Amino acid sequence: MSKKTYAVLGATGHIGHVLTEKLLEKGHKVLALGRDEKKLDGLKAKGAEIASPSFGDSAALTEAFKGKDGVFSMIPPSYGVEDFADYQDRTGEAIALAIQNSGVRYVVNLSSIGAEVPSGTGPIAGLYRQEQRLNKLSGVNVLHLRPSSFMENQFWSIPVIKGMGFNGSATPGNFPLPIVATRDIGEKASELLDQLGFQGHLVLDFTGPREYTLVEFTAALGKAIGKPDLKYVQFSLEDARKGMVESGMKPRMADRMVEMYKAGNEGKLRPTQELTANHRGKTPIEEFAKVFAAVYGQG
Repeated sequence: MSKKTYAVLGATGHIGHVLTEKLLEKGHKVLALGRDEKKLDGLKAKGAEIASPSFGDSAALTEAFKGKDGVFSMIPPSYGVEDFADYQDRTGEAIALAIQNSGVRYVVNLSSIGAEVPSGTGPIAGLYRQEQRLNKLSGVNVLHLRPSSFMENQFWSIPVIKGMGFNGSATPGNFPLPIVATRDIGEKASELLDQLGFQGHLVLDFTGPREYTLVEFTAALGKAIGKPDLKYVQFSLEDARKGMVESGMKPRMADRMVEMYKAGNEGKLRPTQELTANHRGKTPIEEFAKVFAAVYGQG
């Protein structure tokens, strides 16, 4: 198998880190890009080249992408900015321009379920706009990887569990959720980039082995952390917003998150494709619960 060269945006995150490791294991060359170069040291020790350009600097990204067989593209989270939608657009435009100017021909773009909807989905609407930007690039094959909600989002519940003795969010507890481990997303992205078998502009919905309710998920987490009676409580959207702001989130960002919760509760954030084995990761909640317990114990 021929060895290739890739650039991975967001290599310090859960998905990008796994993706970089998997590509390196396959013998490929990887330029790992992250906003904090110190957090890239572990990947450097494993053989990756590293760099930390501003993700809004199209010229720097163009240089990073030049000569690469493929790029993993994403807009990294930045929940502390005043206007998250503006941040998404500025960063997304810089990434798209760099892809076009660098001459790279294959891109796996991290998007989300619900990105087919132009508005009313909170921050996911910014990923809709990014998909549209990338689809306008000439001569570039783009696969939009649309994962469902991350299992790792449950890490945000640790302060609630420790402080209040229960798990909770604005999602109904009995609502079957498509949910997936970020490790599985990283492995799927590595498979797609390793093969580079896509042409044109494609979409791949991606979720876990099956859907889980948050009552079911909470029970698994509680068992793993030694709290077998841990309960799930649904917050009102108003209370959820208040909690986000009190935890330090900007009010406008909290509004967008509430909009996303509302869209999810209305069933608008679900895979649109028929789900086969190609669309599903392998990590069950029982396995993720062990990871959750380790993080919980560190807090």
